[in-house]
Amino acid sequence: MAEFTFIDALRRILPGAPRLTIPPGDDTAELLLGGAPVLLAADMLLEGTHFTLADAGAELVGRKALAVNLSDVAAMAGTPAAALVSLALPRAGGLELARGVMAGIAALAAEYGVLVVGGDTNCWDGPLAVNVAIAGEAHPRGSVRRSGARPGDGVWVTGALGGSIRGRHLRFPPRVAEAAALHSRYGITAMIDLSDGLGGDLRHILAESGVGAVIDKAAIPVHPDAGGWEQAVSDGEDFELCFTLPAGVEPQLAGLALTRIGVITSDPDKNLLFTDGSVPPGGYAHRLG
Repeated sequence: MAEFTFIDALRRILPGAPRLTIPPGDDTAELLLGGAPVLLAADMLLEGTHFTLADAGAELVGRKALAVNLSDVAAMAGTPAAALVSLALPRAGGLELARGVMAGIAALAAEYGVLVVGGDTNCWDGPLAVNVAIAGEAHPRGSVRRSGARPGDGVWVTGALGGSIRGRHLRFPPRVAEAAALHSRYGITAMIDLSDGLGGDLRHILAESGVGAVIDKAAIPVHPDAGGWEQAVSDGEDFELCFTLPAGVEPQLAGLALTRIGVITSDPDKNLLFTDGSVPPGGYAHRLG
């Protein structure tokens, strides 16, 4: 079963409530607590899937574990506030490993003004697993969801894409301040962070918004680490942002490349196409079972 098939099934069986203003299925949930919207998300990283401990080292693993959560909050244009950290540690060398992981988390938390407020630790006979749950504040203009794209909107991405496996998947800068600034200035209509690749993640925006898109292959910003546009479309863990803006809006942000790669269409089948009519490849697909 694909991960998002499982998520769709959960959305049908989990109860909702008036104070759950953004239910499961977006980059974060949003819950009203004391009348204020709070963003909530969690991510788990597994040794052998999301990192190789021997290559990365414990501190970079910790950094990435928090960074992926910061990127989720950025995708909503929110501000991260607090995190809970849970570690499943191998029995051999677990204490030193935990110290290294937490050092990496603490350094990035300080950089982004996030408080690490608790968590849990356990030892087992398996490899390292790190789970971070994060809480954040919603943007004053409201959270940016995946479901707000409209026909005629421009499709934009930050930075350059592809080839993150060469090291950027461990060291990427979560676009928290950048997302908030773009939403404040221009009113982003939909957004997602590129954790599974442009070809997969943009399709989530299309599915949630009930629209299609046509993108220009030649306009896709390809990172020097990538082998070409194919990797820029299908590689996961870029952790850049893909977002939509109303037609005619040309955003600028000092120090960050912003590239218009296409346009949202009214395609009722929610297709993603290149300008030549061909179909872009998908991104990374998580499989359960």
